[in-house]
Amino acid sequence: MSTVNPQPLWQPDPQRIARSQVTRFQAWAAQHHGAPADGGYEALHRWSVDELEPFWEAVTQWFDVRFSTPYARVLGDRSMPGAEWFPGATLNYAEHALRAAATRADEPALLYVDEIHDPRPVTWSELRRQVGSLAAELRALGLRPGDRVSGYLPNVPQAVVALLATAAVGAVWTSCAPDFGARSVLDRFQQVEPVVLFTVDGYRYGGKEHDRRETVAELRRELPSLRAVVHIPLLGTEAPEGALEWDALTSADTEPVFEQVPFAHPLWVLYSSGTTGLPKAIVQSQGGILVEHLKQLGLHCDLGPEDRFFWYTSTGWMMWNFLVSGLLTGTTVVLYDGSPGYPDTGAQWRVAERTGATFYGTSAAYVMACRKADVHPGRDFDLAQVRCVATTGSPLPPDGFRWLHDEVREDLWIASVSGGTDVCSCFAGAVPTLPVYIGELQAPSLGTDLQSWDPSGKPLIDEVGELVVTNPMPSMPIHFWNDPDGNRYHDSYFDTYPGVWRHGDWITVTSRGSVVIHGRSDSTLNRQGVRMGSADIYEAVERLPEIKESLVIGIEQPDGGYWMPLFVQLAPGAVLDQALL
Repeated sequence: MSTVNPQPLWQPDPQRIARSQVTRFQAWAAQHHGAPADGGYEALHRWSVDELEPFWEAVTQWFDVRFSTPYARVLGDRSMPGAEWFPGATLNYAEHALRAAATRADEPALLYVDEIHDPRPVTWSELRRQVGSLAAELRALGLRPGDRVSGYLPNVPQAVVALLATAAVGAVWTSCAPDFGARSVLDRFQQVEPVVLFTVDGYRYGGKEHDRRETVAELRRELPSLRAVVHIPLLGTEAPEGALEWDALTSADTEPVFEQVPFAHPLWVLYSSGTTGLPKAIVQSQGGILVEHLKQLGLHCDLGPEDRFFWYTSTGWMMWNFLVSGLLTGTTVVLYDGSPGYPDTGAQWRVAERTGATFYGTSAAYVMACRKADVHPGRDFDLAQVRCVATTGSPLPPDGFRWLHDEVREDLWIASVSGGTDVCSCFAGAVPTLPVYIGELQAPSLGTDLQSWDPSGKPLIDEVGELVVTNPMPSMPIHFWNDPDGNRYHDSYFDTYPGVWRHGDWITVTSRGSVVIHGRSDSTLNRQGVRMGSADIYEAVERLPEIKESLVIGIEQPDGGYWMPLFVQLAPGAVLDQALL
């Protein structure tokens, strides 16, 4: 919260400010698009929300977005919901994600780490080759633009290849992590009716192998839309009858063909659970994600070809999609498939050390767990390459800021960020040119008119209010799946303040321009950064015949933890014993 003349915990030196991409972008945009040359980030942000069209056009030119057909204008319709971005333009997300292969063919695009192996690179040329081979095979299977492709996959290179090949064809990607049970996966995949399913036989987590073949068999039975199933043998088993082998589909030396799709063509479906019913199936566009992630990763995270980008995540969380988009900036993306706490709580720091990560993202809950476990990352690991540690999922408490500053190093950029699955990006967070204050996000993101509002719609400064965004963002959903009249989409964000996005977080915008996130203002649960609806819990618990009724609540704890007590009413004659627990 804002106090009188607080001292920053960290501030960038003049050299870092000068060489940051956002500083160079501002100078260039001032020359070519009318951005303010002076006034620093605050002036640039004000221009970016007041002049949406020049700002987003500048982003596409700065990052050399390739439009295969030109756009008629930047913003055809700015109403929310329903904003129309870059009408007339065509492009392809995967084409941009693989551009670095042309100049850095033998450098690593991906670094893959698991619990038992050293980091293994996948070069840009090899990634491009595999994507080209798989995209051709998918087309041979009859996959067409708009068809859905699903992945029941851990955070492995094959998942990245499958996503990019799907996007290259113009099909629509969706994924769940293999720790999801069959019912949770089907609640998601059955909504979108995938025609291809990529699966693993199992995965390793916490030093153990977890066999998922029975779950995969159930998915195959319960997804009648499937025309093909692709088997990835992470545990070395043979493909089940009727499944295709991953290696056979990715062995050809095939030049990728990138389907040129409209800017608003669907790229992927993400899921965000409400409090009742099925998870919301959120559809985001190829063009919207491309330009939003270039802005967020290039300007805010300051990523480029010299960086290694590690975020601890799974394929069931939007941060995985965000991580993969690091490829758009030419960055080497670090994939870790394993437990955050195996063989000990310092596991993620060990991955950052072993991969030479320069930008490391994790959950606030993990930072607080390290503090509680008396982990000393700066002492016990070589983290000299790490210039930024970012946290999300839940607010990072003040003690978390202090712990990172004291235990990693004093000259550490700490970026607490906040956004949502709903936009697959950040509303506020990392700015490489601004100071960091304890307990605060540095500033709202460019192109995002984030405000704190009271119930009547009055903007608040230094007071707690609802997080709202008053202008459209390119990565806002183009629609929800199976929501033909748009009512569920409208009611999720726009029923409180007409025409204004209400996200469901309590925030304070300080008089210094920084942001404090206080937690959810609705009844969505938030377990270590993964938002879920209470319906997910009730569906699992109330399938037990011993349970008549159940109630789960989420409690934000002062130390940054999150407690989810579950209350149950037993069915007549049932006993709450160890067997039921």
